[in-house]
Amino acid sequence: MTDARPALAAKGLSLAFGGLKAVDGFSISVPARGLCGLIGPNGAGKTTVFNLLTGVYQPDAGEIMLGGLRLNGQKPSAIARAGLARTFQNIRLFGELSVLDNIRTAAGVRAKSGLWRSLLRTPLYLAEEAAIVERSMDLLAVLGIAHRAHEQSKSLPYGDQRRLEIARALATEPKVLLLDEPVAGMNTIEKHEMRGLIESLRERFEVGILLIEHDMGLVMDICEEITVLDHGVTIASGKPESIQQDPKVIEAYLGVPEEDAAAEVAS
Repeated sequence: MTDARPALAAKGLSLAFGGLKAVDGFSISVPARGLCGLIGPNGAGKTTVFNLLTGVYQPDAGEIMLGGLRLNGQKPSAIARAGLARTFQNIRLFGELSVLDNIRTAAGVRAKSGLWRSLLRTPLYLAEEAAIVERSMDLLAVLGIAHRAHEQSKSLPYGDQRRLEIARALATEPKVLLLDEPVAGMNTIEKHEMRGLIESLRERFEVGILLIEHDMGLVMDICEEITVLDHGVTIASGKPESIQQDPKVIEAYLGVPEEDAAAEVAS
């Protein structure tokens, strides 16, 4: 029987810093293998939502469910093991490590050998390490950077660093992948390539995807559902075509005359 529950669901999430309400009553549902977008102006609370979902912050109110598992109160490491992985707006690679070792480190979330087996280098440990290396190389191949496996990650071109960060998140075998501005800083060709990659990931790895992105063309083209935040409050949620025409989005998100904003959202 197919599980009808969403892969990820948040209901009524709220968080205040002092007297400032950073997120107020946020709710979202990401279906299994769904591709959803979270947009809004700078300071709208988008990354704060990602921090709530991944346990960096604990909500003052609300509930987070990953399938049938409640994530409230869990540490980020436990949430990663449960199957929720993310990338960051500002890339956070282990710069001194090789590309391959960045992936191996993340894949260790699923390792079963334990400290003593690793110290004693038992047959189970060695077999597991070999499997991790093989899977890591497979991930790098999917992301198109296997030829850079033994380079230092800090030496990679910017676009390849973005690809490596996604590969590292996938190494944890997530059920849901959170992408924070995956095409930020990329040129037109890199954006086009990343768009195709993102679309392919959910089927290849059977993951739901929630992405934050300022590139409206990308969001409108690939996302099935879009949620719009403004000052921590959800002002719209729905299909791309309805978001494009929503007067609240036009006024509050873009902050330009309605006819110009409508044209920009649709572009």
